[in-house]
Amino acid sequence: MIVRFKRLDGSIGWGWRSQQGIQDVCGADGSLPVSTSELIVRWSELQPRIVSLIKKLGPSEDPLELLCPLDVPGKILCIGLNYRDHAIETNAPIPDEPIVFSKAPTTLCGPGDSIEVPSISHEVDFEAELVVVVGKRLRKATEQEAQQAIFGYTAGNDVSARDWQKGKPGKQWLLGKSFDTFAPIGPAIALATSIPDPKRLKIQSRLNGKTMQDSSTSELIFAPEMLLSYISQVLTIEPGDLLFTGTPAGVGVARSPQVFLKPGDRIEVEIENIGVLSNPCVQG
Repeated sequence: MIVRFKRLDGSIGWGWRSQQGIQDVCGADGSLPVSTSELIVRWSELQPRIVSLIKKLGPSEDPLELLCPLDVPGKILCIGLNYRDHAIETNAPIPDEPIVFSKAPTTLCGPGDSIEVPSISHEVDFEAELVVVVGKRLRKATEQEAQQAIFGYTAGNDVSARDWQKGKPGKQWLLGKSFDTFAPIGPAIALATSIPDPKRLKIQSRLNGKTMQDSSTSELIFAPEMLLSYISQVLTIEPGDLLFTGTPAGVGVARSPQVFLKPGDRIEVEIENIGVLSNPCVQG
């Protein structure tokens, strides 16, 4: 899995995370790009050299601070109501077509970064999501082409100000989803080749240690490749773009009583074979 990090001297790099630890791949070869966004674009060219380095390198002995896996945010595309169990809990019909929206690039942050709970919202919710990292340009793509364009997967939290998303005139989906820090992802990007079936992954969220969402991506209504193909009929999808694929049952707004994030909370998203994304909440 690919991780991005800050070294003790303050420099930024990326490497390979395994059970043995983190290998500082870009630090071992100065000709490799430091940018993970550039790495994704050039992956086919650089992969043989990277694989060779991974075989030779040992894990870093220095402490490394994990950062957002992507250094340059592209488009952040999102899907609403894409889990059967979530549709059922909200008494919504199963959609016939994907419900698509977006988040501003400034929402993007990483593991350990603080989610800012804005003073102008009193209903900030959590949404554990499997996030697709796109590796190739897609325009009017077939599902097969879309499948081949998936670089990898990471865990994400589609943080949502429900009172803005649904309570404002006209329902402000873009603004309700786009407060700064409302799209943490990480801790790593698992290559698509390491996740042969993204629709068979356990997915959870935990609020202050208490399990809130506990489901499986088998509940997904529309598969990642179908979603990418569908969206690409309208707009061009570029390498480094992200697709938040929807959230399962257990979100705060659907609970009785409702549960919303507040300063001092810690929210975690865990996805099988990817890892745990953990973020504290602070006053924004």
